[in-house]
Parts: sequence; C-alpha cells; structure tokens
Amino acid sequence: MTIKDSRAYIYARQVTDPKYHYAGRYVRKQAQKWLEIADGEDSTAYIDLDMWGKVSRLLKIIIHPDLGICMLDGLEDYALLFVFALFCTRAANGRRYYTSGLLEIGRKNYKTFTSAVIFIIAMLISPRFSRFFSVAPDLKLSSELKLAIRKIIKSSPALDKHFKVMRSEIRCGINDTEYTPLAYSRDKLEGKLATVFLADEVGAMDSYPVEAMRSSQVNLIEKLGIIISTQYPNDDNGLADEIDISKKQLDGVYFSTNKYFALLYEPDIEIIPEWEKNDDVLYQANPVAVKNENLFSALCDMRQNAILYENKRENFLCKHCNIQYKGVGSEGYVDLVTVQACSVEEDLSFWRGRSVFLGLDLSQTEDNTAVAMACLDGDTIHAKVWGFLPKYQVERKSKTENVNYKLHISNGEAFDCGDDIIDYSFVERFILDIESKYGVKVVQLGFDRYNAISTIQKLEAAENSIECVEIKQHSSVLHPATKWLKEHILSGKFRYDANKLLEINFSNARCTEDTNLNKYVNKKRSAGKVDMVVALINAVHLLLQDVLESERSFTVQYSEDI
Repeated sequence: MTIKDSRAYIYARQVTDPKYHYAGRYVRKQAQKWLEIADGEDSTAYIDLDMWGKVSRLLKIIIHPDLGICMLDGLEDYALLFVFALFCTRAANGRRYYTSGLLEIGRKNYKTFTSAVIFIIAMLISPRFSRFFSVAPDLKLSSELKLAIRKIIKSSPALDKHFKVMRSEIRCGINDTEYTPLAYSRDKLEGKLATVFLADEVGAMDSYPVEAMRSSQVNLIEKLGIIISTQYPNDDNGLADEIDISKKQLDGVYFSTNKYFALLYEPDIEIIPEWEKNDDVLYQANPVAVKNENLFSALCDMRQNAILYENKRENFLCKHCNIQYKGVGSEGYVDLVTVQACSVEEDLSFWRGRSVFLGLDLSQTEDNTAVAMACLDGDTIHAKVWGFLPKYQVERKSKTENVNYKLHISNGEAFDCGDDIIDYSFVERFILDIESKYGVKVVQLGFDRYNAISTIQKLEAAENSIECVEIKQHSSVLHPATKWLKEHILSGKFRYDANKLLEINFSNARCTEDTNLNKYVNKKRSAGKVDMVVALINAVHLLLQDVLESERSFTVQYSEDI
C-alpha cells in the first residue's frame, strides 16, 4: 500500500477540501503543510518510507482490545494521521522533523487510547534504554495511559511476551525501554531523561511540567513530546502557550527548531457565537462525531442541557467544544462567547480623526489599573482597552489570579510599570500621548474619584490638557451605561481590538442589582479583576451622555425650526 492509498493521507486530503466544513482552519492548515511534505513539495522534510512500512507493520500486530481488529484498521482517521506524521516525517538532515505533537480535542475522542498506541510503537522502535514518562495533574489521571497500554498489550499476542507490566512502570524487553507515569501533584519532574513524554490534560496544569520534560531532552536527537488536552476555563495554563506557539508556526509568523505537528480541533472563531445551533461547532471539536452517530447524538443532548442550564455550560463548551469559557453565574454581566464575537483585529487607521472618550479605573498602588478608549461609528461602539500593573507583582499576580500576565504584556494588552507599586506617572504619560499616538481627539475622560485626584489634577494641568469628568460609582449613575454597553454587545453592535485580557475581565464581571433594579458591575462580588470592564463602562458613560445631549440639542433645534 502506498502512502497516498493510506487512510492517513486520504484523511489529510479530505480535510483540506474547501467543501469539508467538519474541520477548523488550523486542522486544515496542518494537514496542508503535511501534504506538501508527503507530496515532495517541501525541500525541508520528507516521508521516511522505511519507517512508514515499519509503523504500518506494527499497527497490524497491535490489536484493538474492544474491536478485536488490528490498529491499522481500528484507529480513527485523525489518529492515524497523528501517528504517521510524528514517526515518519523526517527533516532534510534525517532527524525527526516534528519534536512536539499537540492534540487539542474534545472528550471521548479516544485521545488517551491514541497516546497508548504511540507509546507502544515508540517503545518498540526507540534506541536501547530509552525512557518514557507521562505527566498529568494527579497520579490517577497519569496512570490512565498505563492502563490503556496494558489493555492493548494483553490483547495483542505478538506483543504480550515482550512487555512486562509492573506496579509502577512498563518495560519492553526487545530494547530495554521503560515507561513510568508521573503526577505533577506529587513527583519531582527534574532529573528525568525522557526520550518521549506525554503531558495529559495540560489545560489543568501550568507550563512547568512540559518545560521540565523538554529540558530533559535538550541533548537528545530522537526526542518527542506529546501534549494532549481539552480546553479549560482558566487563562494561565500550559495549553494556552502550546496552542499559541503552534498557531503562530502554522500562520508562518514563528520559526523554531522545535517543530509542532498540531491537530487543533476547535471551532473556527466566526461560528463560535452559533454554538447553540450550528452543528459544525461540535464536528470541528470532535472528529470522531463526524462518523459516530452515537457520539454526535450524545453531544447534541449535552448541548441542549447547556442551553437550558447555565451551570452545565462551562463544562460543555470547554470540554466538548474546546471553547475557552468561564461560566458567568446567576449575576454575570455578559456571556463571554457573545463578547468574543465582537473582537476585531487591530486597525490603527480606524481611529485616526475620531473624537473619543476615555475611561480610567485607577487602582490602589499595588493593584491593576485600566484605561479605555471608546467612540461611536454609526450605531456601533468601538473600543480599545489597556491594563497596567506593577512590574514586580507580575509573577505573584499571575499565580494568584490564574492569568498569564506576561503573555498579555507581550501582546500589548497590558503594561508593567513601576516596581512593587504602579507608576502613576507612566499611566499619566500614556493617557496624554493617546491623541498623538492614535491620531484622535480626546473629548473627555471619565474617572472614579477614589485614588485618582492627584492624577486628574496633572491631566488637567498638562500642556495638552484633558477635560476630566467624575463619574460617581453608584448604581443610579452606572446603570444606563452598563445596560447600553450590554445591549450593544448582545446585538453585535460592539467592536473591540482583539484583547484576551479584556475578555478575561468580562468573564470575571458580576452585576449587582439595587432596590430600583439598577445594575452595575460590582468589583467585590466579581470572580476576579474587572478593572478593564469598569474603565470601559466609564468611557461608555461619557459616550452615552454625548449621544443623549446631541439628541436633546436636535430636539430643541427641531422644535425652534417648527
């Protein structure tokens, strides 16, 4: 059987078909790049035909414990592509081309089973005395891979005699390789030498386990790291970085010797807001569901429950749709998926010549500060928001708040200024430079009096002074702007320059309702930092006042004309 006749190649060709809507754009990009190698169109890599034949023969003797057939026939299409791409793709110098395999996939798509097959093959073909490790949040989860390997070995007569399953490890007698499951919660990960490692449910851990395993491989030539997970609601996790790097490689904006083969089964961003009714959201996160009607039916049932019950939504969207989502709870402000649909790529030319309103949420000296800029284009609110935090507090706040502030700072969404306390002068200069940097005319700046008097005096006394307006942080004052912004978000008439930190703030925001049914974002009751949302609402408050004043002026002028 030639490569082009294999299910792995046929599947890669299938998902790159423009009419195939069951796979997201990054799966298509990865499949296309691998096809270029398989078709001999990439001079930097090639398919090792000898290794392809060896892996094929091994898959024929490895028996599927549930189906009773060989793995070459029993594995899912995506799994075969993952296996052959990792083992059989070679760089021009003959070394393994992909050193990292990343699989972002929904639950119940046999990801642990696929990993078990990869480990068995690797243990059979790796150099003598190679060591293999799996890392997970706890030992029970890490041992799931060991259980899957044991199950497959016991079902495969040709393998059983060569493997010894022990209490804490599995050994292969052919080349004296051994595999040990590790738990991040209890085991020290330093000092290991991992020819191949698997990091399972990386979304539930920080980046340390993956980096510790990679550090152990520095001097190895034939090394491989496999990262597998569904999405998780927290921003500060190891999966977020791995996905970001792999996407940048696929987009051609990041180059490294650590090459990823990444199958990112997540729905395209433009269809995420349609998760309640668009079946492609399910298919793009669950490749097995394309052919497995039982799985698809179960997913549809869970989707219906997630629509009806808010407390089921987070688990469904994260674990089965690979949509990063944090439940808003009974007092939540705006559904995060709805907010994310309003994100646009930064276009600095849009702002030039605009009259804008600024919002400022000035914190205590060691906490977060935020500045927001907003304007109205037709009936659509456009916004750009920045965060500020003390430089020496970045590490601590990242850990305590589960937010990767270093990433958001590198993306330009936040700035570290000062040492242990906020450098207010940096924030003041930033505000005063907005007009020249973005080519806008600042009409007014809205602020909360708390902690802000000194800064406001400097902004008003500057050579290019800004008119500052105090906004009392009371439900009766904040309710109209809070409601107006929410209505624009829900109706799709809100746009903000792409900003993950702002999205985290939205997911944290909780509202309080007073006796007059006025709602406002309550910092104390929110699930985390909301300073960027508060600053945005301050800017929108001034924007709303300007709109109302224009309407009143028009009404008066119209009456006088009559």
